[in-house]
Amino acid sequence: MAAPDRFTMPSSAVFPEGVSQTELLEQLRRLSWGAADILRAYARGEQPPHGFPKALSVDNGGEGPVSAADLAVNQWLLDGLMAAFPDAGWTLLSEETAKEQLTEGEPLPGEWLWILDPLDGTKDFLQGTGEYAVHLALVRGKRPVLGVVLLPEAEELWLGLIGEGAWCENRQGERSPVRFSQRSSLADLILVASRSHRDDRLEKLIAALGLAGSKAVGSVGCKVATILRGETDLYVSLSGRSAPKDWDMAAPEAVLLAAGGRFTHADQADLLYNTGDVRQAGCLIASHGKSHAVLAERATQAMAEIDPGFPV
Repeated sequence: MAAPDRFTMPSSAVFPEGVSQTELLEQLRRLSWGAADILRAYARGEQPPHGFPKALSVDNGGEGPVSAADLAVNQWLLDGLMAAFPDAGWTLLSEETAKEQLTEGEPLPGEWLWILDPLDGTKDFLQGTGEYAVHLALVRGKRPVLGVVLLPEAEELWLGLIGEGAWCENRQGERSPVRFSQRSSLADLILVASRSHRDDRLEKLIAALGLAGSKAVGSVGCKVATILRGETDLYVSLSGRSAPKDWDMAAPEAVLLAAGGRFTHADQADLLYNTGDVRQAGCLIASHGKSHAVLAERATQAMAEIDPGFPV
């Protein structure tokens, strides 16, 4: 059995001047559960709260379906953060505003950046699987300091503060801890995988890792939550030009890292955000951390055979 990886947690979270951790968490709770109410209403064909229109429309243009629910939650979160912290001096970026805000090759200016995905797993939302999430991540420089992953249908609000820890809350504010599994041998580990983003290379990589089994789940936030609950142990993303984006990965990574897990490239390099390229390409591995170095080493070796030259 492999020994647990040694990993030092980063220093405790620090926020912009004038922003207290207590007030920030309170506002994030309010905004998150408000987002849950909006999404659950749309999912059930009911009148959403906060004055948003009832009809669920779907725009299939661009890179994927964009629904009225995406846009309503996007407005709710952006307006809410701006109203609650008008002088914070941070920049707000979401999947829905990225085309207007971003210029290829140019990071957004400023030290502090919110990266939001108002609806991660839109296809799952539209198909009624319930496996969708809301992501909010606060990034300082190119690394996250806080993450929020909301699972509306499971009524779970996962919060992570780098250097301080991670936990899950229900609507009543009752906390439950992270429960990583005790599995550490690669032959015992369970993978959480995507239903729709799987190709021959990924199948070969999974086979090369020699794992115990896999579970298919939508939304990156929902996948990472299965690791946090101890139901699974790792998630692998393998992609090139059609890679996940900053808003897919930042919040789940922050919560997992705050809990003591790992989320890195196969060469164990950190994921970086706001670099001028929002794609999170390569071979990315998220895990509970107990066998991360061994997983990364085996994945790197396997990819050298499966697709020589692929940047892990």
